[in-house]
Amino acid sequence: MEAMGIIPARYGATRFEGKLLADLCGKPVIQHTWENAKKSKSIEDLIIATDDKRIYNACKGFGAKVSYTSKAHRSGSDRLTELASSIDAKVIVNIQADEPLIHPSMIDDVVSPLLKGKDIQMTTLCHKIAKEHELYDKNIVKVVMDRKGFALYFSRAAIPYKPRSIDNGKPIKNHYKHIGIYAYVRDFLFTFKSLPQSPLEKAEKLEQLRVIENGYKIKVIETRFDTVGIDTPEDLLKATELIKGSKQLSFL
Repeated sequence: MEAMGIIPARYGATRFEGKLLADLCGKPVIQHTWENAKKSKSIEDLIIATDDKRIYNACKGFGAKVSYTSKAHRSGSDRLTELASSIDAKVIVNIQADEPLIHPSMIDDVVSPLLKGKDIQMTTLCHKIAKEHELYDKNIVKVVMDRKGFALYFSRAAIPYKPRSIDNGKPIKNHYKHIGIYAYVRDFLFTFKSLPQSPLEKAEKLEQLRVIENGYKIKVIETRFDTVGIDTPEDLLKATELIKGSKQLSFL
């Protein structure tokens, strides 16, 4: 198998308990994520990994392939690694369960470099920031890249610090939000899991910094699609409005 998609899913969430099962236009949030991911042309199989019976039953109910994983996992990548150990696939894609507006081509975009490039082991996405408030929102992770498109740093702070073109409401240039979908060459996923938590990772509470701090690279691909991760009830309302009214979401 060339590429396999895994959606790690847990019930608990600090700001929005049970958000994956919250109703979004008549379906649970996680069902939207699964249905959109299924439309990707790059993954040959898709499975939801959970340790919660409520999520397991709900996903089985709408026809998803689901697997129980250990309750001891501290992160989505740990849950991913448990399943990946028994999967024969070149590329493993970590699809965030709380991204119901994910566009199928976003998955194709993170998979493609790993199938083509021998020196690339991990990929993720970014989207250009157009609104000033997003730049200073600590819940929106920002990323800066080198000239070859590899991540230099991820932060909850505004990076680069000084906006270059906040001028009379014009779009901000050269600032990017990170969209948390990851793809890994399967063997690198086990390398990643074996690395100890790094100081920068602990400071920013961003797991991907462990990769950079240990000397590995993350290829960042810019996507024209934006998403709304469901972290709060307000996010759920925003996603509802987008689904009901955005032409961009015609793939749904």
